[in-house]
Amino acid sequence: MSNLHARKRVTVGLGDRAYDIHVGARLLQDAGALLKPLARGTVPVVTDSHVAGLYLEPLLAALARNGIDARPIVMAPGEGSKSFAGLESLTGQLLDLGIDRGGLIVALGGGVIGDLTGFAAGVLKRGVAFAQIPTTLLAQVDSSVGGKTAINARQGKNLIGLFHQPRIVIADTELLSTLPRRELLAGYAEVVKYGALGDADFFNWLEAHGAAALAGDEAAIVEAVSHSCRMKADIVARDERESGERALLNLGHTFGHALEAATGFSDRLIHGEGVAIGMALAFRLSVALGLCPGQDAERFTRHLRATGLPSAIADIPGPRPGPEELIGHMTHDKKVSEGRLTFVLLKGLGQAFVTRDVPVAALKDVLTG
Repeated sequence: MSNLHARKRVTVGLGDRAYDIHVGARLLQDAGALLKPLARGTVPVVTDSHVAGLYLEPLLAALARNGIDARPIVMAPGEGSKSFAGLESLTGQLLDLGIDRGGLIVALGGGVIGDLTGFAAGVLKRGVAFAQIPTTLLAQVDSSVGGKTAINARQGKNLIGLFHQPRIVIADTELLSTLPRRELLAGYAEVVKYGALGDADFFNWLEAHGAAALAGDEAAIVEAVSHSCRMKADIVARDERESGERALLNLGHTFGHALEAATGFSDRLIHGEGVAIGMALAFRLSVALGLCPGQDAERFTRHLRATGLPSAIADIPGPRPGPEELIGHMTHDKKVSEGRLTFVLLKGLGQAFVTRDVPVAALKDVLTG
């Protein structure tokens, strides 16, 4: 393979279900060689109409060069496809293609396509193998790794799903060059999350090199993505089904999902922006409870602002959701346990922990301020 200097491989250590995450520039052209050992019979490639116009043909050509009989399935873009209707449509098309239990399904797209395809693969004939080729920064560092798959319900996001690990992840960082700046920044929020929750040295590195990664510096973006994947892989290997440590990956998400729900899951606030504001709120709440030094919270928020990410509820355009509304949305969150809200808070940069002991008054103060 070419350009090996710009490529890294991370292994998710799950015993006989272990798999590799390949990170680097121009990996799409080698996808056929990487997928060939896993492919058998017809290989459906699930994507959306937006990604299809950019990357479907190069991927199909790469697969054809390796003798893989790939058949595209093109879904509508956006969260609307992560629904029972989208699942019914996709599983029907997969069955029409004659996919069997020994086959392979490829997901080419962002988090929506990865989540939907992974869920469909997990329930189809009680489990079919699938591969992730994530096309957004958010998907490359988060949703494509770890086996969480889901669709949305009327009551909230990702409430119907299962754990179904991919067989391989191919993260071509060159695909990020076509992302709108807003989408790139939204993904970067998840990169910053890894530094905030468990690696202060990585946060230091991001302060120095994050701007270069966002500007397209090849070595910097490969390092940012591979380091994020390595951190997630290590946590998933230790706690695959989120019985303990994996919950740290939800830093900012309890707040963020509530903010997304309050804004109607609309373009007013996309997922990574909600996570960015959520993490800033988690730092503020940690400071208010006397858990975290104020300068760490200020430093974190300063980095978000320096990159162009929102860091406060007031940064969301349109009417501001009130604390009661947000807490109401939080009670529908998957992370509610025995009626108590679960939060990831911080003792400092790189020192996250999970708690259910958050006074409602302090929470309301943070959501009001």
